Amino acid sequence: MSKNKLVKVTFAIILASAFFTSCKPKDSSDAVSGDAAQKVYVAPGKYDEFYNFVSGGFSGQMSVYGLPSARLLRVVPIFSVDPQSGYGYSEETKPMLNTSNGFVPWDDQHHLDMSQTNGEVDGRWIFANANNTPRIARVDLKTFKTAEIIELPNSAGNHSSPFITENTEYVVAGTRFSVPPDNANGDVPINTYKKNFKAYLSFVKVGAKGEMDIAFQIEAPGVNFDLSHAGKGKSHGWFFFSCYNTEQANTLLEVNASQKDKDFIMAVNWKKAEEYIKAGKGKKVAAKYAHNTWDEKTHTAKSEIRTSVLMLDSKKLKDICYMIPCPKSPHGCDVDPTGEYIVGSGKLAALIPVFSFNKIQKAIAAKQFDGQYEGIPVIKYEAALHGEVKKPGLGPLHTEFDGRGNAYTTFFVSSEVVKWDIKTLKVLDRAPTYYSPGHLCIPGGDSRKPFGKYMIVYNKITKDRYLPTGPELAQSAQLFDISGDKMKLLLDYPTIGEPHYAQAAPADLIRNNGQLKFYKIEENSNPFVTKGEKESKVVRQGNRVDVYMTSIRSHFAPDNIEGIKLGDEVYFHVTNLEQDWDVPHGFAIKGADNAELLIMPGETATLKWTPKKVGISPFYCTDFCSALHQEMSGYVRVSPVGSNVPLTFSLGTNLPATK
Repeated sequence: MSKNKLVKVTFAIILASAFFTSCKPKDSSDAVSGDAAQKVYVAPGKYDEFYNFVSGGFSGQMSVYGLPSARLLRVVPIFSVDPQSGYGYSEETKPMLNTSNGFVPWDDQHHLDMSQTNGEVDGRWIFANANNTPRIARVDLKTFKTAEIIELPNSAGNHSSPFITENTEYVVAGTRFSVPPDNANGDVPINTYKKNFKAYLSFVKVGAKGEMDIAFQIEAPGVNFDLSHAGKGKSHGWFFFSCYNTEQANTLLEVNASQKDKDFIMAVNWKKAEEYIKAGKGKKVAAKYAHNTWDEKTHTAKSEIRTSVLMLDSKKLKDICYMIPCPKSPHGCDVDPTGEYIVGSGKLAALIPVFSFNKIQKAIAAKQFDGQYEGIPVIKYEAALHGEVKKPGLGPLHTEFDGRGNAYTTFFVSSEVVKWDIKTLKVLDRAPTYYSPGHLCIPGGDSRKPFGKYMIVYNKITKDRYLPTGPELAQSAQLFDISGDKMKLLLDYPTIGEPHYAQAAPADLIRNNGQLKFYKIEENSNPFVTKGEKESKVVRQGNRVDVYMTSIRSHFAPDNIEGIKLGDEVYFHVTNLEQDWDVPHGFAIKGADNAELLIMPGETATLKWTPKKVGISPFYCTDFCSALHQEMSGYVRVSPVGSNVPLTFSLGTNLPATK
């Protein structure tokens, strides 16, 4: 091993050792101020000031908390099935989890980004990424339901996602793992990485109603794209991506992808890319990917497979992509509210580089390049640099902004968050965190108008913070007051695992966005809707049996069904006839091997049931709905194949006993 490589490996080991042996940060004995409890208290019956949307990581979900109370309000399934609501189990929602690989009921959900208008959060939608099977989802904040999911072809490890432009023109995604393109023969030796592996940037267009479509992809060199943020204000029309493994290593990346002193921030001129598309410079290439949408009127999802994307080549089109050197193994890539400053955070760096958009433009115009990387111009480091934050801490990861000229950066190794002045680059304050923070969130902190009152830090390790619950410890978030000169810790609270990036916005912005309270039964267009008990019925077509059922406090109609046979596929289409807010009904039947249904007022949902044995199977309401909830039940009689028991159904009829 060369001396240079030995030094780098030693440095990596020291950082790892610092992480594994980290203990309680210094000067933390009086970290919580005396009025902290008063500042986070929200009286019974009162609303929180903010909604906080937190990624679920390996749970594939999004959790919703109120701030400052930190009360968990809701867990929204996006890329994972959910037994509580039946998402991914009901026949209506199953298509939402379809992909080109088939039904994929799980994913690793890392990042969230809220829709914006004029660079300000607007409370319409929140977008989520799926890291493992690359996808982007849109959650409708009127219903808090997943409204759309689009799969990303030519991608692997959809980490640099789903970041948006300031008017939600695009949601953008970068490839974490470079791979051979989908339309090429992927059966190549792994050690041909430099020759055969490519990275792809996906620009997903967002329509006026939120509808998503892959407008184009950019083929880029085979590096690892990590995170990104869009320009804003003066830098609107540009996107900035951090990337590492510019060594293009394919093994032992902790050593082989940490050789260079600087990797890159890639600056992408998406306005110029649009011009090339209009000029016919894009090439349509074969690709297979799923596009799944939810229809609120029919309460059903549909999935379609698409077969091509439009591709731009960053090597051939020299003025859409530029590389900016950034030390070292950059992770975070953040843009301040003015759009002038781009902050790169190198995981192995001992400083924070801050780049100037104006200087980047001047450097491009003057061709202040330091050669090329894989055909892409490399801007000289000093030509793009606004300055460096010196000795801020160890392991900088992510930065958010308060709208008052200050930036806040988390430090994974030294377990702290540091406040610094964007223009002067001076450190203003530092606060310990517990422990090893990753992302942080300031409400509106990645927009042109941060709200700047609170900061939430999401920690990767929580030893000594909560009662032990086995070998797996609770993940942690910490709430800080940042309204003054000094950061003040207000609250610790556990989260569902594993929190990564989060978004937050004023509660009034979302609560008053036209939130749906119930579905009007007369507007229900589900093909299996039953709008009244008199319309309930059971219909057989071959071995398929459709049960058109209603639910209302406190019975199902019908509640007695006979003539079901082994081998039948039974579809219970349950319509909740309630028209009062917050009176859902559940439905479950003995022997079902998937989950229950949770049907909101005025909604129709379908459970598929295949009986496995002869006998009586009770069904019942699983969601407590009234004082007579326990009585809300019924029976299905299952007979052998070939039985002559007729198909009958009834409600309110105690049939005479048979001999």
